[in-house]
Amino acid sequence: MISEMELKKIIEQVISEMGVSASKTELKSDADNCCTVEGSSKDVDEDIQDITTIDLKKQILVTQPENLQGLLKMKENTPARIGVWRAGPRYKTETMLRFRADHAAAQDAVFTDVSEEIIKKMNLFSVKTKCTDKDQYLTRPDLGRILDDEAVEILKTKCIKSPKVQIYVSDGLSSTAIEANAPEILPVIIQGLKSSGVTVGTPFFLKYGRVPAMDHVSEVLEAEVTCVLIGERPGLVTAESMSAYIAYKAKVGMPEAKRNVVSNIHKGGTPAVEAGAHIVDLIKLMLEKKASGLDLKA
Repeated sequence: MISEMELKKIIEQVISEMGVSASKTELKSDADNCCTVEGSSKDVDEDIQDITTIDLKKQILVTQPENLQGLLKMKENTPARIGVWRAGPRYKTETMLRFRADHAAAQDAVFTDVSEEIIKKMNLFSVKTKCTDKDQYLTRPDLGRILDDEAVEILKTKCIKSPKVQIYVSDGLSSTAIEANAPEILPVIIQGLKSSGVTVGTPFFLKYGRVPAMDHVSEVLEAEVTCVLIGERPGLVTAESMSAYIAYKAKVGMPEAKRNVVSNIHKGGTPAVEAGAHIVDLIKLMLEKKASGLDLKA
């Protein structure tokens, strides 16, 4: 069993490696004999860098690399964590902390909800699928593919019937991705389509939505083309990746091969504005060819 004194030394060492002066913190034991770090939040903010802001492709942790340019070139071509170096047989503290921080960001993206402020900023109203909460959404994917009865009635009341294109936003598996990209990409798509004379339906936000929910939306509103902007499953590279799934006359139960997808939409992949312009061109092609997915390539 580790002693309290040994635990204090470990914490002091970690704080020292993170660049925080020991004189600015005070270690004390609480009633449960657990050590806590006390100090002003101002000191912590000033002295501890947010390690998640560091570009891993440009970070060199290897001490005196034999071929620095070769290492940088390798890192530029992959998001993998290479050249992280070590302390004996273990990862360096900074490497381990970054891994845990990125893992925490991925978990937050899945388990948190899209901010109501963001939804209002996009001027969207909200409906939901048959999932009642986040836990059910994660454990019952089938319920995330179908709108609940209230949502169906709201869409019939508030949305334009039989639009050429119906666009909506859904949280999917990353609320972070929606907050980071949807406010930028949504107006680009709508304005791009309208400038080409394409009728765009009433946009909305769908909570607890899976990709196939777009098929139900398409049937309810009788849209010619349906496009959903949805958060993708986050990973350790980024929690901000969003995709656009698009289909021509989508129907419940149709094969996945009938969909087109524009993926990897985030600041480190395809920027939202650029992706929006591509989506507009793709939708216009679907309307022209009256097809989507593999049929569009035939």
